[in-house]
Amino acid sequence: MLLKLTCLIPLFPLIGSIINGFFGLKIGKKAVGFIACGSMTLSFLTSVLVYVGYLMLPEGQHVYEQVVWTWFGASDFNVDFGFQVDPLTLVMIFVVTGIGLIIHVYAVGYMQEEFSYYRFFAYFNLFVSAMLLLVMGNNFLLMFIGWEGVGLCSYFLIGYYFEKKSACDAGTKAFIVNRVGDFAFLLAVMYIFNIFGTIDFTEVMHAAPEKLIYAGEAVTIITMLLFVGATGKSAQIPLYTWLPDAMEGPTPVSALIHAATMVTAGVYMLVRCSVLFNLSPMTMTVVAFIGGGTAIMAATIGMTQFDIKRVLAYSTVSQIGYMFMACGVGAYTAAIFHLVTHAFFKACLFLGSGSVIHGIHGEQDMRKMGGLKKHMPITYWTFLISALTIAGIPPLAGFFSKDEVLYHSLMDGNIIFWGMGISAALLTAFYMFRLVFMTFHGESRVDPSVHPHESPKMMTMPLVVLAGLATVGGMLGLPFLHGWHILHNWLEPVLHFDLANALQHSEHMLHEAGRHAPSWAHLLEPKEHNGWIEFALMVFSTVVAITGVVGAYIFYIKRPDLPEKFTQGQWGLDMVQNKYYVDELYDDVFVKPTVEGSNLLWKECDAKAIDGAVNGAAKTIGWFSRQAQTLQSGFVRNYALFIVVGFISLLLAMF
Repeated sequence: MLLKLTCLIPLFPLIGSIINGFFGLKIGKKAVGFIACGSMTLSFLTSVLVYVGYLMLPEGQHVYEQVVWTWFGASDFNVDFGFQVDPLTLVMIFVVTGIGLIIHVYAVGYMQEEFSYYRFFAYFNLFVSAMLLLVMGNNFLLMFIGWEGVGLCSYFLIGYYFEKKSACDAGTKAFIVNRVGDFAFLLAVMYIFNIFGTIDFTEVMHAAPEKLIYAGEAVTIITMLLFVGATGKSAQIPLYTWLPDAMEGPTPVSALIHAATMVTAGVYMLVRCSVLFNLSPMTMTVVAFIGGGTAIMAATIGMTQFDIKRVLAYSTVSQIGYMFMACGVGAYTAAIFHLVTHAFFKACLFLGSGSVIHGIHGEQDMRKMGGLKKHMPITYWTFLISALTIAGIPPLAGFFSKDEVLYHSLMDGNIIFWGMGISAALLTAFYMFRLVFMTFHGESRVDPSVHPHESPKMMTMPLVVLAGLATVGGMLGLPFLHGWHILHNWLEPVLHFDLANALQHSEHMLHEAGRHAPSWAHLLEPKEHNGWIEFALMVFSTVVAITGVVGAYIFYIKRPDLPEKFTQGQWGLDMVQNKYYVDELYDDVFVKPTVEGSNLLWKECDAKAIDGAVNGAAKTIGWFSRQAQTLQSGFVRNYALFIVVGFISLLLAMF
């Protein structure tokens, strides 16, 4: 009975969005905030009831599907508008509704002075509703609708301050870059339908091992296209450039995009399609390399940024890279574990940065901060806890999730992936505490006309809650203790994959096609969990994290003159500060040729050829009209003459 409430989870924020969008200006800010937060509260409470209902399912049943209506059909092909509830869906629902609710409460205080308050919350609720549709849909097409929905809402929210050109450009950039990935995703869905005759998740994942050949061409193309789609939404190489510019939107928007919605969509999609990816070792390797490479590259850029929100933006790109690397080595549970803990500490960090910006009247440059610890104690301590969490300091949540990613990158991948991960971990600890020390410690560099102050309780209480979650969230995946990895046990029914059965089907299909099957025996060798290696890696990663924190302390507290001395004359500094000139490269390779080509088509083809042909035809008809006009003299005697001449001509023609 409780599971029948599933459809209400995305419906409540959708209703809130409609009410605020159409009537928000009339009902006032207080009512708008109440409706926005109330709809999120109802969605979260409904999620709890659905979770209870799921626990009451008969033993052995791990998926519940609710078909609301048949969306459309053609012949024997039908697409349902339906929702799917399984362990993975429930994890994502709680992240989206829980963290989303906390951010909504914070936004009520942060956006209080905005005239377009109602418009902001209409978009905000719609954003959450689209994300819920994405994670709850029971088929690829419904996921794609949610996929496009979060892309549209990101465009609205990033460009919320539409009177600023930079905000409009950032929103447009996010929209266009995501279209590249979305096109690849749509091609993958078409290919999946072509092979399976359905786009239902359950049917596709069940039939995949029987219809697809392990490491075959079809599954490689499908997964590569899905991966390209994921790189767009989750801001990975090469489609990551939109996310740092998305900081043009209000800070609550940044928190929602980075922690609870959009950028987690790509990771969710990879995990949801884990059966397909498990059948394509080539794609898995590419995913791991792209994830590890993105983690390092974004971390190096984050070290050189001075805008407090941009540092956190590149941090998100880097941390999502960790999750992709985990997916690439088959550690899907580790990816979701880090996604959950990342939601806790990254939401706290972004909202903390918003509290800082609010407390010093809109300033975002860390070079104009410093010494804010005494003015903003709650913001400072919650921010510090989250910074320690993302740095990987035990026993905070980020330590456990990041260490699990590093462990699997070595044991299920290879030392190259582990080296990428541990390097990014060192850089993360350094640049995060560079941010902490430059913002909260040292001498104040705040403008003398500005009087720093702590934010109101409406903004600080969400920080306290999120810092608490970032502290205890590691309990979801405790190492060493057998059976205590709560998240692994919970997700196991979704992520279970019978590799031996898949290889057997592949051998059979190759044999029927007259092709020789390669030896896959080495793939079936059991991998035992080595507690001593895990413990050693945990100790080493802790030392690495502490090294990064101490390094930041030396550079920005003990010897603040060192950064300038260390970077002076460094040939690579300009390249990193300018984000490796990737935006400039895209501008030269794609944007400028497109603009120049468009101008050429406009001036030569449109203006001269098309318009010339139309205008020429008009001029020709005009000339003939003017010639015929001479015959219309208005004198009756002339018309009589023409009639006589015409009559005589007809007679001559007849005889």
